[in-house]
Amino acid sequence: MKNPFELQGHRGARDLFPENTIEGFLSTRALGIRSIELDVAVTADDVAVVAHDVRLHPDIIRGPDGAWVAPPGRLIRAMTLAEIAAQDAGRLRPGSDYASHHPRQVPVDGARIPTLAAVFAALPDVLIDSELKTLPKEPDSTVAPEAMADIVMQVAREAGALDRLRVRSFDWRGLQYMRRAYPTVELAWLTGAEGTPEAVAEAAGGPAIWAARHDTLDAAVIRRAQALGLSVRPWTVNDPQRAACLLDWGIDGLCTDAPDLMLQLPGLR
Repeated sequence: MKNPFELQGHRGARDLFPENTIEGFLSTRALGIRSIELDVAVTADDVAVVAHDVRLHPDIIRGPDGAWVAPPGRLIRAMTLAEIAAQDAGRLRPGSDYASHHPRQVPVDGARIPTLAAVFAALPDVLIDSELKTLPKEPDSTVAPEAMADIVMQVAREAGALDRLRVRSFDWRGLQYMRRAYPTVELAWLTGAEGTPEAVAEAAGGPAIWAARHDTLDAAVIRRAQALGLSVRPWTVNDPQRAACLLDWGIDGLCTDAPDLMLQLPGLR
């Protein structure tokens, strides 16, 4: 039997609410979304926090004094949890390119960068799809992928949430480690422009989720992937027309900044 279609909120619902914040996640959950993608970073004191970039993003973060972070932003790995907790992540910098891409986002001043543990506690009925944000070309900017995987697993175990944890990454070193060390955890193999279902199937060694860049997919590629045992769940699909096309081709799920728009599609109501 085919699994139910998975509609997933990207960083919560970034088009609508401040990304990777408890406030944004709860508002996404209120839309009826039960799967949330988020990004994991690790602080100087080895705490898993939720942030997309390895540095504080100058168009997202304001410091304790209310001033926007100056580029390029401090490395999260070089900051303690106490320092991270003092940052405001509730508003996009007015006039920035980032803000222009998300004009519908409603600010929530005072929203913070949360710990991963706090997210599990706030969302007890939501699948948390945690992306390990490690950069092979910048190894000193984060902990090693294996260390990040271990930290994420410890948080999920302590939260009693192993049954609603998924781990994803573009850096397959972390996923390969997860396969060996934690074989019961579901993995999603992220790919960009050069990704192929054959490469994912070989790396995964069995049925797995292929989180493909949506504009690399067509009907034939999706059929190839599914024949290899892959569940095809592309990122980040924000155009309803493109989503409708992908649905017609038989994708198994999708990740979106705009779940409210996706929920208007006949196939997802």
